[in-house]
Amino acid sequence: MALIIGVIVVFASVLGGYVLHGGNLAVLWQPTEILIIFGAALGAFVIANPMHIIKEVGGGVLRLLTGSPHNKAFYMDLLSLMYDMFDKSRKQGVMSIEEDIDNPESSQIFTRYPAIIKSHELLAFITDYMRIISAGNMAPHELEGLMDSEIDSREHELNEPAHAVNKVADALPGLGIVAAVLGIVITMNFMSEGPEKIGLSVAAALVGTFLGIFMGYGFVGPMSNALEHHAKYELKSYECAKASIVATVSGQAPQMAIEFGRKALPSEKRPSFQELNDHVRSK
Repeated sequence: MALIIGVIVVFASVLGGYVLHGGNLAVLWQPTEILIIFGAALGAFVIANPMHIIKEVGGGVLRLLTGSPHNKAFYMDLLSLMYDMFDKSRKQGVMSIEEDIDNPESSQIFTRYPAIIKSHELLAFITDYMRIISAGNMAPHELEGLMDSEIDSREHELNEPAHAVNKVADALPGLGIVAAVLGIVITMNFMSEGPEKIGLSVAAALVGTFLGIFMGYGFVGPMSNALEHHAKYELKSYECAKASIVATVSGQAPQMAIEFGRKALPSEKRPSFQELNDHVRSK
C-alpha cells in the first residue's frame, strides 16, 4: 500500500507540476528513449548479478506490492512456536522434540504455524539449532557465537537484492545521458531542417536525461531502500529465535525464554507482553 501511495505522489507532483507550468505530456512519451534507458539498465542488471539474486529481486519487488510477511502476527507465531518446543522439551525431555525438528512439515507443533514453515531459511535455522541442543551439551556462549556467525552471513544474503537494485538506480541517470547524447547525434541530421524539427528532436533527446534521473531518484533508489527495510524485518526473526534459544539453553523457563526473544524485536512490530501471552494460550 505504501509503495502505491508513494508512486502516485511522485507522479502527481512531477507530472502535475510540469503540466501546470504549461508542459505538454505528449512530448514526454518517447518510446525509443525508454527502450535505450531501461533496456540498457536491464541488461546491465543481468550482467552484474547471478540468477539467484535476479530471482530474489523479483520476489522482493512483489513483496513490496503485497506487504512484508514479517509483521506482528508473524513474530507472535514465531515466539509461540518457540514456546511450544521449549515447553515440550522441558516436560518430556530434549529427545522428545527430535521427531518434530527432523520432520517439521508433519509435526503437530510446526504445522500450527504455516507462516513459519513457508519461511524455509528461518525454519532450517530453528531446527538446526534445536537439533544441536538435543545432540549434546554446548555452552550458551558457544551456541550464541555460532548463531551470530550464521546471522551475519544471512544478513549479507538478505541485503544483496537491495544492493543490486541500488546499483541500477545509480546507473539510470548515466544511461539517461547516453540516450540524450544519441538523440543529439540524431538531431545533427536535421540541421538543414527548420527550427521546429530541430526543437522537437532536441526535446526528445532531453527527455532521455529526464527519464534517467526521474526513475533513478524517484523510484528505483527508494525501492532499494524499501527492500533493505524488508530485509531488516526478516533478519529480526532470526535474532528473535536466537535470543529465545540461548535463553532456554541458559536455563530460563519457556515463558521467560520467549520474553528474551520478544525484546529482540523492533518496537514498531513487537507484541506486548499480554498480546503474546494471549496468543500463546490460544495456540
